[in-house]
Amino acid sequence: MRALTWHGEKDVRVSEVPRPEIVEPTDAIVEITATAICGSDLHLYNDRMPGMREGDVLGHEPMGEVVETGDEVENLEVGDRVVVPFTISCGSCWFCEEDLYSLCDNSNPNAEMARKMMGQSPAGLFGYSHLLGGYAGGQAEYLRVPYADVGPIKIESDVPDEQVLFLSDVFPTGYMAAENADIEPEDTVAVWGCGPVGQFAVQSAQMMGANQVIAIDRVPERLEMAGTHGDAETINYEHADVYDQLMSMTGGRGPDRCIDAVGTEAHGTGLDGVSDRVKEGAKLQDDRPYVLREAIKCCRKGGTLSVPGVYLGRANVPFGPLMNKALTVKTGQTHMQRYLDPLLGKIEEGEIDPSFIISHQVGLEDGPEMYQTFNDKEDDCIKVVMTP
Repeated sequence: MRALTWHGEKDVRVSEVPRPEIVEPTDAIVEITATAICGSDLHLYNDRMPGMREGDVLGHEPMGEVVETGDEVENLEVGDRVVVPFTISCGSCWFCEEDLYSLCDNSNPNAEMARKMMGQSPAGLFGYSHLLGGYAGGQAEYLRVPYADVGPIKIESDVPDEQVLFLSDVFPTGYMAAENADIEPEDTVAVWGCGPVGQFAVQSAQMMGANQVIAIDRVPERLEMAGTHGDAETINYEHADVYDQLMSMTGGRGPDRCIDAVGTEAHGTGLDGVSDRVKEGAKLQDDRPYVLREAIKCCRKGGTLSVPGVYLGRANVPFGPLMNKALTVKTGQTHMQRYLDPLLGKIEEGEIDPSFIISHQVGLEDGPEMYQTFNDKEDDCIKVVMTP
């Protein structure tokens, strides 16, 4: 089959790879009908994620049709239309039973590798390095889905792929980011990063009753999307000082809830941003946590900081201000299965149409070019959907 494969920094190729087969009786094979490039895929594209190997199949935002099931799969049948979440969860360990699906104890076969780096292993993920399982991803014609009774959600209505595809990651991730922010009526919520996760964090904050949502980015089309579709006020950080602007917009108190939807590859400004790049180049830190530091500075005393943005290793974070301002921090990979049914309901009831984020629809053969376009933020690229 054809698949997008990783071959080092900024080197993604369309390759012929073996079609997946049933390995465990709890597996299913899905023929992919739509798959997307995620912003976190760019961390792989830029060779920032440890544990990648040449030829790894990329992608963790797929959907399609079940074409084969293992003998122990009970919830899926051949012909079912499904969205496959990016996390792989067994459904029976302590963490899964506590609805903490992205912390599954059993789905990462390389758990020892992760433990050496993190202390404990999170769940395995599709197409996201051998540190997190070495599973082939969904930017391909077919995908093997482990624990198939636990992961995929069946789509039994006639809503098009484009409206439900983002249940695979970015819609639940933005929603959990807003939920983690503990939004209350009359709150002001600031969202750093207006990529797809940030767009859904903006919309989810509005769903949860925020009084004011402020979106922060430097890309004009992303800011326009947050204003048009998310009813957000916007700040272009290349044209204004974010701290001064937020203080002015909140009467000097600061936002009640701050969401970092940027993560490891933040584009900082001034000496602080330069310092991050110097430390990164000198191998003194693995991440560029400019946004995290700025959010800590801007958040009101006693406020909440939610971090859906992906971080990969060591980072220079000002813990003193965080502690002395009594901030609450919540973060983590998304507990996908907790959100799939309720968010599918919101789509089918017309409360939200997630397809608004799609800027490019192409074939799988265009994947390498679109990785570069998305990474370079060219051609007004916000979200790429591919049809194998």
